[in-house]
Amino acid sequence: MIDRRRAIGLAFAAIGAAAMPLPTRAQQSFQRFVPFLIDLPGWKGNKPDGMGMEVAGASMVTATRSYERGAAHVNASVLTGMAAQGALAATNAGIKLETPDLHMSTSTIDGLQVTKTYTVSAKSGAFLVALGPAAVFTLAYTGIDEDEAMGLARRFDWKAMQEQVK
Repeated sequence: MIDRRRAIGLAFAAIGAAAMPLPTRAQQSFQRFVPFLIDLPGWKGNKPDGMGMEVAGASMVTATRSYERGAAHVNASVLTGMAAQGALAATNAGIKLETPDLHMSTSTIDGLQVTKTYTVSAKSGAFLVALGPAAVFTLAYTGIDEDEAMGLARRFDWKAMQEQVK
């Protein structure tokens, strides 16, 4: 059975959102991060995608773009909200782990906390850059080594992303 009050409330919310000028809605959503998902030289970049969501006073925004070069893949993302806070738990804990096949560490790069993971056998890993208390930039990759991946990650303007989050 349909809850009429809930349906009416959702209808009014949809009408209110539709009445907002498009640039205002886009500014509140993932679109504001799309300009930071740059082209990478030598890589085929897919169209950026994302979503913005608000539920019970909590919001989450994610903007992503994937890239390909032969069998190698890279996925760049900006994430804000509670999910980003969860991802930041490892960064804030200062984890350091080393095995012959896997290493994970947290360090400061350009004034930002960065957690790096890399699996040698799979030639895959990720960088997680803390942009704020509830915002991260991630670069996940497969098929390339850690040094090349770090070079790609540093092409993205972390400081500008951090300013957009504020």
